[in-house]
Amino acid sequence: MKLAPYQSRDVFDEMFASDGRPRPSGARFVERLQTLSDGSLQQRQKAAELSLQNMGITFNVYGHEAGTEKVWPFDLLPRIIDSTEWSSVDNGLRQRIRALNLFVDDIYNERKIFKDQVVPEELICTSKTLRQQCAGFRPPQGVWCHITGVDLIRDRDGQIYVLEDNLRCPSGVSYVLENREMMKRTFAHVFQGMSVAPIEDYSEQLLQTLLDCAPEGATNPTAVVLTPGIYNSAYFEHTFLAQQMGVELVQGSDLVVEDGYVHMQTTRGLRRVDVIYRRIDDDFLDPQCFRDDSTLGVDHLMDVYRAGRVTLANAPGTGVADDKAVYAYVPDIIKYYLGEDAILPNVPTYLCSDETQRQHVLSNLDKLVVKPTNESGGYGILMGPQSSQDERDRCAAAIRDNPREWIAQPMLKLSTVPTLVGDELKPRHVDLRPFVLCGKDIYVMPGGLTRVALREGSMVVNSSQGGGSKDTWVLRNGGAVPAPHHAPAAMERV
Repeated sequence: MKLAPYQSRDVFDEMFASDGRPRPSGARFVERLQTLSDGSLQQRQKAAELSLQNMGITFNVYGHEAGTEKVWPFDLLPRIIDSTEWSSVDNGLRQRIRALNLFVDDIYNERKIFKDQVVPEELICTSKTLRQQCAGFRPPQGVWCHITGVDLIRDRDGQIYVLEDNLRCPSGVSYVLENREMMKRTFAHVFQGMSVAPIEDYSEQLLQTLLDCAPEGATNPTAVVLTPGIYNSAYFEHTFLAQQMGVELVQGSDLVVEDGYVHMQTTRGLRRVDVIYRRIDDDFLDPQCFRDDSTLGVDHLMDVYRAGRVTLANAPGTGVADDKAVYAYVPDIIKYYLGEDAILPNVPTYLCSDETQRQHVLSNLDKLVVKPTNESGGYGILMGPQSSQDERDRCAAAIRDNPREWIAQPMLKLSTVPTLVGDELKPRHVDLRPFVLCGKDIYVMPGGLTRVALREGSMVVNSSQGGGSKDTWVLRNGGAVPAPHHAPAAMERV
């Protein structure tokens, strides 16, 4: 096929340089793309979409389309990352997760970081995701954040930044795995021979991470995936991961606390459960400890947890570390616990809880992106340059009413990658969510979930708001993709 003129103005395109020539990482793929017959790419894209529909790979939508189930949007053209660049990303993610684990452990125990005035104690104490029920507790292996999804973006200068950390119930990894399988089925001859780092062992790595963090003394530990049920937006992922790991998918009604342990009800009676990969929020875990109106959790689960007889992954209380106001301090957190500069920089961030910074934000709402500190899915965000005066006025009022709950960042121009739009390749903005597992070892999935804003000019990549996804190829280039690192030292307290 012949590639039509491709232009991506005023942004960094990851496949093509500004002169239109392929970058070294994408040159081989572009060569193979040009060998396809006219119409072949469109036929393969349609085949992929039909396959996704037939396999029931979907997500549920919240917001104004609540209750709607949609087929997972997938673009056939991969995003390609060079192994040298990925090595730096990999090291940066390991560093970040080690520091955040130490941070969470510290704030629920010694609180040294407050005494040394690195992070304001008031900032943490006013966080909606701080869980006083976890004070004085330490989970097995010292691991709080077992599964993390870190959102990365690339600005117009090509620099990769961390946009936010997701340490509660990060979702999307099932779509990463399905995207790869889709590529192999529909684009096999292009995929083969490209030396792409494999990701197929993620489910095995996840299970091992969970079992490695089982309570002390648990022999042949049993793990389960705890789901809130079929109406959750990520229910497909819950069922997928349970099936891939070979463990039971359970709801709160399937679990019971007896004799000081958690048990699963089966047709053969009760079976002890040692590790729960929970995909429900803290507030709904245990009606005796958190929200008393929850029907999703398990009575007295937290009693068993605090007694050290069951592991919850991720640990309750980890949400305090992905509070977007706390995010602004992560470089300081890394320096404090590890004595290192952050490998992956943050996006410059203004805290509206600080009077001087708040005044700057209020005076520049038309230039900034304003975010609530504890929302997800792209909801509640003001995209300043694209907003109306009425939207900015309402945002300003919300900031003045509760400044602690808002941050602001400059409007970055996300990098673009070629995306199939009709019969042509068009630049579309992307971000990346790599997944990191932390147990006895740290595992970083090579690549992750590339989310793409399918609407022209849009920078909102969330699937619930019109975004899609791509397969992410980390090229090995004859070198080795970093292997899991042994991590006990990472969990040692300062």
